[in-house]
Amino acid sequence: MMYEATGRLLVTPVDKGAPARVRRLRELGLGERAEPGLDAFADRLARVMDAPYAMVNFIDEERQFFAGLHLPDGAPPEPGAPAPGVNAMGGADEADEPGAAVEPFAERHLERDRGYCPHVVVRGKALVLEDVCDYPRFAGNPVVDEFGVRSYLGAPLVDRTGIALGTVCVVDVAPRPWGRTGLDTIKSMAAELVDWIHLREAEGEPGAPL
Repeated sequence: MMYEATGRLLVTPVDKGAPARVRRLRELGLGERAEPGLDAFADRLARVMDAPYAMVNFIDEERQFFAGLHLPDGAPPEPGAPAPGVNAMGGADEADEPGAAVEPFAERHLERDRGYCPHVVVRGKALVLEDVCDYPRFAGNPVVDEFGVRSYLGAPLVDRTGIALGTVCVVDVAPRPWGRTGLDTIKSMAAELVDWIHLREAEGEPGAPL
């Protein structure tokens, strides 16, 4: 485990590979905008895993961006649309009561200290958290209190250069026994998406994930 000088447990890993990842994402034209094909991929991932939330997540030096996103209602937010309970000026809607729960992942951007995908890209391998509260390092992540996250399963998108571009992941607000089958499935789907990224790069034009 990693600690700050104060002795506090670090919830976000040091990411020395971020500059190279950002350059590679720019080469591939990924991580700056939502893509219908990636939303469709996230929808399929959610169905396969029977999960309420699924993401195709690209990570730069300061933030995470869900280029593909599945929410429980099946309708990912439009790019730039305010989150539920937030008006166009960035303030709270009058109808919302103070202290109302924040809709999990209602926006496509997330800071690097939120969630578990930053750990996956630094590790370069899948991460299975059937109940985040069982792991002190992960139980203290802000998404637990802010969004009610209780379980996570993610796999890195490692491209032909060896760089982890981001992740595919699923999240639930209840503990989930993902098991070996879940792990194998998400790793397989991550490999499938990486193959599509390479094909799109070779063809020099955008396409849709299988």
